[in-house]
Amino acid sequence: MRLKLFLSFVFSFLFCFISTVNAWEPVKDITLVVAYKNGTGTDIGARLISSYAQRFFGHKMIVKNIDGDDGILGWKELINANPDGYTIGFINLPTFASLTLKHNSPIKMQDVVPICNQLTESTIVIVRADSPYQNIKDLVDDAKVRGDLVASTNGFMASNHTAAQLLSHSAGFNYVAVDCGGTSDQILALLNDEVQFSCVKVPDITPLLAKKNPEIRILASFSEKRLRDFPDVPTLAEYGYYDKWYGSSRGIVAPKGTPDEIIEYYEKKFEAMLSDPEVVAAHRKANLSLDFKDNLNFEATMTASEFFCRDIIPMLYKNEEVDK
Repeated sequence: MRLKLFLSFVFSFLFCFISTVNAWEPVKDITLVVAYKNGTGTDIGARLISSYAQRFFGHKMIVKNIDGDDGILGWKELINANPDGYTIGFINLPTFASLTLKHNSPIKMQDVVPICNQLTESTIVIVRADSPYQNIKDLVDDAKVRGDLVASTNGFMASNHTAAQLLSHSAGFNYVAVDCGGTSDQILALLNDEVQFSCVKVPDITPLLAKKNPEIRILASFSEKRLRDFPDVPTLAEYGYYDKWYGSSRGIVAPKGTPDEIIEYYEKKFEAMLSDPEVVAAHRKANLSLDFKDNLNFEATMTASEFFCRDIIPMLYKNEEVDK
């Protein structure tokens, strides 16, 4: 009996030892794919993570920007990468989910494996600081009269385009959407007075608001309650328009087929990184809305985003080819 207990202990110890020895960890630098150009909100968050990679992963994490086709070019490279743990990347929700619904889309939700969420950001409606629109009702009333108000977007069926669609449908006006291919160019179009309004995420414009003479003005937020950092900005619901929260999640995924032990490694390392006081402070300084979610919770966010898009996208883009 004692011999059996002893042998059982030995085998258990050896199993644990072997499992620990064989646990995956990187032995070279890691590529972090961002499907947008340098300087965009996703890129800023990715480069913040990259700056702490050596400390938490023991190797560099190299940001690879692949922009084009509203993000699809970068995501195609990500999903087709070798699932060996050395290529991971960001997806933006609901943009990624909505683009999977495009007719003959080359990307699918099942093409990626969730690791964790980094950021969750609320959407707002903005205009130039010298715009005649002092509030969201001014904009809506003028849009109903003109019928040709122009809004810049970050890409066809991308998150900010969908926000503009939600606003126009809920408020009952028509407008013209201009696809700028990314948030930085979308905001630039507004600043250059090429369009009358834009829908963006809060961190995208915080630096512009911090200037001595802010270049833009926030008219309203897509939130159920007023945003903590902007208590004077009303919600769309206060004017009888869209009455739910709408924003974006920016999370990290790996290509389909990546082994579970690799996903678990990254999940734990990112949890340690994104809960570190110095890293948390760096996010706050960069005006990034840190919201870590582990593998399972981020998967739930992805699923919810997919259901949202399947229910809402066909209604918002009735004249486009959308797979249901």
